[in-house]
Amino acid sequence: MGTTALVGDRQWVPLVTGGEVRRLDLDYAATAPCATQVRDAVDEILPWYGSVHRGDGFPSAVCTELQEACRESVRAFTGARPDDTVIFTRNTTDSLNLLAHALPEDCEVFGFATEHHANLLPWERRTVHRLPVPESPEHALVLLDAALAAAVRGAGGGRGSRLVTLAGASNVTGEVWPVAELARVARRYGARIAVDAAQLAPHRPLDMTGWDVDYVAFSGHKLYAPYGAGVLVGRPDWLDAAPPYLVGGGATRHVDLPTVAWAPSPQRHEAGSPNFLGNYALATACEVLHAPLRSGLVEEEERLTALLERELARIPGLCLHRMWDGRHPKVGTVTFSVRGREPGLLSAALSAEYGIAVRTGRFCAHPLVKHLLGEGHDSGSAVRASIGCGITEQDIIDFAWALARLVERGPAWSYRAEGARFVPDPDPRPMPQLRHGAQVRLRAAERREEAPRAPVGAGCGG
Repeated sequence: MGTTALVGDRQWVPLVTGGEVRRLDLDYAATAPCATQVRDAVDEILPWYGSVHRGDGFPSAVCTELQEACRESVRAFTGARPDDTVIFTRNTTDSLNLLAHALPEDCEVFGFATEHHANLLPWERRTVHRLPVPESPEHALVLLDAALAAAVRGAGGGRGSRLVTLAGASNVTGEVWPVAELARVARRYGARIAVDAAQLAPHRPLDMTGWDVDYVAFSGHKLYAPYGAGVLVGRPDWLDAAPPYLVGGGATRHVDLPTVAWAPSPQRHEAGSPNFLGNYALATACEVLHAPLRSGLVEEEERLTALLERELARIPGLCLHRMWDGRHPKVGTVTFSVRGREPGLLSAALSAEYGIAVRTGRFCAHPLVKHLLGEGHDSGSAVRASIGCGITEQDIIDFAWALARLVERGPAWSYRAEGARFVPDPDPRPMPQLRHGAQVRLRAAERREEAPRAPVGAGCGG
């Protein structure tokens, strides 16, 4: 899907049953592969790597200028307003905790019980109005309107600050929320709105100005830039009024103890030497994806997601989990369970016997997964497959075939429970040597000719 080349997309992995297969990564919703353009950009800048805002050397001047240019790339990618601040963080979780730290003391928070923990837990020290899982996007508008109206009445006419916080797309089901419509509801009651765009940003264009949202947060590692950076973009007033999220060098204008004059945002909340390479990688990813997300990438992903759901629906006993019916738009994330099959064992066997990576568990969204599965579900967990750039129709067909085979025949290998995971027992896969004595079961594709996904050597067994 798409033209973005990925690091490791021709990589081979060993199987417990013998032989090797080209790996198939269907865990984009957790961590997307690195785009080769992002890797190449980081490699290009490494010889010029230097201190940011603190050095007189030429590399420092280069990195300082690029650090600020990165903010403009993020601003363009998000459709931010000219006066919005762009603060670099570690990830989406860090960004949302920063925003929670900066809320006015009287701020009430409104959110749904559908959120990833990163957008569920940081607000708990405030007055939180937790809305139930809506029956449809239209029902979400009704629920939010009613909650805000009740809060305004209870506050005696609207005193105090309010923030609505929601995911742009669910990390469990992939369903896209009606962000602009919810923003209009928030505005009717003088509330601001923050969007956790970790799952939305890699799959849909962002438009803070058009949607009229106040804050957006997302991570580089979801955006094909796994270099440890995230971003919070939004209105500067609350951020400038709050004490620094971290205190230290770079966050101050002047220190004459006991007096400290803090810098305005973004520097106010970016104490310490920045993760320049991570920020540069994230900004590069924004530039790489900006045009494709506004051309044919969205339509291609929708087509492949529909194919994925159709192929999975053919498997006996498999249940696709959604909040809403299938009419509503979604990004390339599908969560399912199979009657009589342990999700963790399915995930482990897909990896060990077929070289296919998916996700299993509750996806850091425990209340939503519990709602989707129902009280009587055996394991309380499910399986998630998520796609992105580089995934093809054949990949989806291969995945559905492997899963159907596992459901029909069961694993060909033995596994043991290890905490919440299942692991092969024994695990005979050889580990190639990496630096520092570490061993990893990977074989670079550059040393191999292209081959079909059928395993080489002993085959799948069973």
